[in-house]
Amino acid sequence: MPITHLTRLGRPAALATALATALVCAGAAQPAAADTPDLAFTVDQPVTTPGSAVSLTMTLTNNQPTDIWFVYQSVQPTWATTQRKDLKYSFVSCTAEGASCSGTGSTGLGVNYEIPLAPGASRTVTLTYQVAADSGCNGTIGFYSYLYYEYDNGQSTKDGIHTLPETRVDCAPAEPAGA
Repeated sequence: MPITHLTRLGRPAALATALATALVCAGAAQPAAADTPDLAFTVDQPVTTPGSAVSLTMTLTNNQPTDIWFVYQSVQPTWATTQRKDLKYSFVSCTAEGASCSGTGSTGLGVNYEIPLAPGASRTVTLTYQVAADSGCNGTIGFYSYLYYEYDNGQSTKDGIHTLPETRVDCAPAEPAGA
């Protein structure tokens, strides 16, 4: 008596295994660009005191297969930051590699990137803000950035809101008695 029930079960199982293997291999073949975020941030001082300057560095990387031809980016304080009226700060400088800024001297600004931005290329901007000497303390200054860009000759777009690293404003240490 032939064992046909094993053959019948074996073909679907073999097909499922082949399909699963193909999907795993296809997933492994995705470009490494997805590992690099479109917009990456660092802050030089996660904790500071009134009177100090803080630098935020942003790097825009083109993870698309075609040039980026248009970019709009704004940097604004978070809602929580706007609720602390005693926290005083303003952007004092913007140094950029392949970009310029508008709005220094205020609490929000725009970033203008040189375009086109080739696939894999990046532009870096360092924003410096000054925490006023008479600023309140025991609060956090945080920002978010809205980024919109067009690629594929304007046929494709990508946008999103990105949260920048926050900086805690601690009170300055008390002067020792008799100093």
